[in-house]
Amino acid sequence: MFSANDFIPSPYVNSIEKGNFQWSSPSNIALVKYWGKKDSQIPANPSVSFTLNNCKTITKLAFAKKESQDTFSFDLLFEGKPKEDFKPKIEQFFDRVSVYLPFLKDYHFTIDTQNTFPHSSGIASSASGMAALAMNLMSLEKALNPEMTEDYFFQKATFLARLGSGSACRSVKGKVVVWGNHNNIQGSSDLFGVEFPNTIHDNFTNFQDTILLVDKGEKQVSSSVGHNLMNGHPFAERRFEQAHENLDKLINVFESGNLDEFITIVESEALTLHSMMMTSIPYFILMKPNTLQIINAIWKYRNETKIPVCFTLDAGANVHVLYPENSKEKVLQFIKGELVGYCQNGQYLCDEIGVGSQLLIS
Repeated sequence: MFSANDFIPSPYVNSIEKGNFQWSSPSNIALVKYWGKKDSQIPANPSVSFTLNNCKTITKLAFAKKESQDTFSFDLLFEGKPKEDFKPKIEQFFDRVSVYLPFLKDYHFTIDTQNTFPHSSGIASSASGMAALAMNLMSLEKALNPEMTEDYFFQKATFLARLGSGSACRSVKGKVVVWGNHNNIQGSSDLFGVEFPNTIHDNFTNFQDTILLVDKGEKQVSSSVGHNLMNGHPFAERRFEQAHENLDKLINVFESGNLDEFITIVESEALTLHSMMMTSIPYFILMKPNTLQIINAIWKYRNETKIPVCFTLDAGANVHVLYPENSKEKVLQFIKGELVGYCQNGQYLCDEIGVGSQLLIS
C-alpha cells in the first residue's frame, strides 16, 4: 500500500546549474464524476475518465540555480505574456509539493505555458496545466536522480499533479484513467491516477469527443468551492456510493462493449453531478437553456437513428458529445446541422481519446 512518504526522495546524486524541458499534457473528461474531496486533495469517491488528445496545455520550464534558497522564485508566462493572476495557484502548488521536490527553492523557474484550445473557451485547463507542470518538474528530478525508473517517474508525476488540481492526475498517462481507491480495480489509489487495468473492448478504441461551447464565460463557482459544498450535503453519502456502483458497472461495460449501458451510466453521471450542485447550499444551476436544448436534441437523434451518441457535462454549461469513431461522419453532420446553433458564436472543438502527456524538449 502506497503512502505519500514513498514520494519523498533520497538525496540527489547529480547537480545541475540550468536547463529546460517542455511537456504537453491533455485535458480529460470524467465518465464517473469526482465531486467532493477530503484534506490533501483526496477524492471523496473514485472517478474514471477518457484522456483527450487535442485539447492540451504545452508548458516549457526553464530553470537556473540561484544563490538564496529561502523562497520559491518563478516567472509565469501565459501565451508569452506575464500572467500575474495565475501565480498564487503556482505558489500554493509549490508549497504543497516542496517536501516531495526539495530542489524547488534551489532554482529560479520560468514557466511558459499555452493551451491548444481557445482561452476562455470554457474548457477546464487546470487539469492539463497542472499535469504539464508536474511532468516538467519530474523531468528535472530525473535529471538529478538518473536511476529513477519510468514507472516511478509517471506514478510520482500523477501524485504531484493531483496536489495542483485533483483531476490533473488523470492527465498524465493512459487512455482511460482511474483516480480513487476502488475495491475491484487493481492498483487504484486516492493518491494518484492509474491506467484502467482491465480489458477494454474495441468499441471504445478511438472514441470521439466533440465539445460544444455553449458558454465561454467565467465559472459561476470554482471547483474548490463546489467540492467543499459536498461537506454536509444531504445526498452526499448516497452519491459517493453511487459512484462506486457505476464504476463497477463500467468495468463490465468496458469489457463487453455494451454501448447502451455505457450511455446510461455516462449520462446519468453527468446529470447527477449537476443535481448535486442544484441541491447544495448555496445552490447553483450551471446548465444554460441551450445546454438543455442540446441534450434533448441528442436524445431525439439517438432515438430516431439508433446511433450510440451520448453527452456528458463538466461543472459548467458546455456539452461533451461522445460517440464511437465509426459513427463520426454521421454524428458530425448532426452536430453541424442541428447543434452548432446552440453554441456561443457557433464554436465547437473536435477531440478524441489520447494517451496522456508527451515530452517535447528534453
